[in-house]
Amino acid sequence: VQLQASGGGLVQPGGSLRLSCAASGVTLDAYGVGWFRQVPGKEREAVACISKSGGPTDYADSVKGRFSIFRDNAKNTVYLQMNSLKPEDTAVYYCAASRTVILSNLRNVAAYAYWGQGTQVTVSS
Repeated sequence: VQLQASGGGLVQPGGSLRLSCAASGVTLDAYGVGWFRQVPGKEREAVACISKSGGPTDYADSVKGRFSIFRDNAKNTVYLQMNSLKPEDTAVYYCAASRTVILSNLRNVAAYAYWGQGTQVTVSS
């Protein structure tokens, strides 16, 4: 399983970005997918996750109402739409996939076997 994360960049507070997690070698809809972020000196944290096969989503409280995770199965890609960005959203963002992750464990970093490379998101004026 290979995951390619992209879409990061520099954006002003209040702006938007859309991150993409494209998969090769597998049908991504058969996997639970999570977006995680990490800043230096802190643990990697879950931002938004989506269950496999059109299942439910789960969001960190800090991003609820601002971020949205969704699939485009035709493109074998999971997106993270980030709106109303804040400086505290600045981090390296990673996507991850797991064939076996269950709904109650979606936000657990250890539940994911496959990881893409990170993409830097910087929110600054």
